[in-house]
Amino acid sequence: MIKYGGIKAKNIGKGNAIMTKVIFLGTNGWYDTDTGNTICVLIDSPSFSIILDAGNGISKLDRYADFSKPTYLFLSHFHLDHIAGLHTICKCKFHLGLWICGQQGISTILSKILDTPFTIPAKDLPFDLQFIELPLQKDLIPFSVESLPLLHASLTMGYRFEIDNKTITFCGDTGYCENAVRLAENADLLITECAFRPGQESIDWPHLNPETAAKISKESMAKRLALVHFDAEMYKTLEDRNIAQEYARKIFPDTIVTVDCMTIDI
Repeated sequence: MIKYGGIKAKNIGKGNAIMTKVIFLGTNGWYDTDTGNTICVLIDSPSFSIILDAGNGISKLDRYADFSKPTYLFLSHFHLDHIAGLHTICKCKFHLGLWICGQQGISTILSKILDTPFTIPAKDLPFDLQFIELPLQKDLIPFSVESLPLLHASLTMGYRFEIDNKTITFCGDTGYCENAVRLAENADLLITECAFRPGQESIDWPHLNPETAAKISKESMAKRLALVHFDAEMYKTLEDRNIAQEYARKIFPDTIVTVDCMTIDI
């Protein structure tokens, strides 16, 4: 089912099977507005909590996450709208610690940010924090994850998770590229950005519009597409997102546009 702030919108569950919940904590790109916080998604599986990016939406994590489960945070890249919320994780009670996963060099980069004068130093957080650099250290992760570089202005990683018999793909900031199609192949759910308005493109600043996001879903034969990371300057209202959904559905009918606090069960 899909819920908007706890309201059921559409039943798409799979019988009585154990569900994995995907909760969209932040759905904006660039900056926060009345339409939502910057990008953060929680995959709440029966065994693990998996967080995708750490925009300001991650400040809601303590309202939705089960901190008794192992928790892994995957960062697509280091643009500020994807990491700005890291300064709020000090309020979280990760009983088993937190693993932050991403591209090579992540420990060096975040060790500078998670320190004075920017925020509470990592060593002073009320839980154990460890970094995992991908793909070299992926054996440290207790579930299947594939990572590939995407097409963006700086190195950005896309992720494919296979967990509890479900496949979920996350493509943060990217333009159309073959690696996105590969990661999304036959996925139960493809979560991908939609920063641009219909028809908009840029060679110098690669992002997806609703048509190119839908093209990736169609070519990869993904089962469902969830659009996220709507550029706050271009998508000023939720109605603007609904227009994007109309364009995407012409190419890939099983498309939804996300809003903050929406939950999808898969």
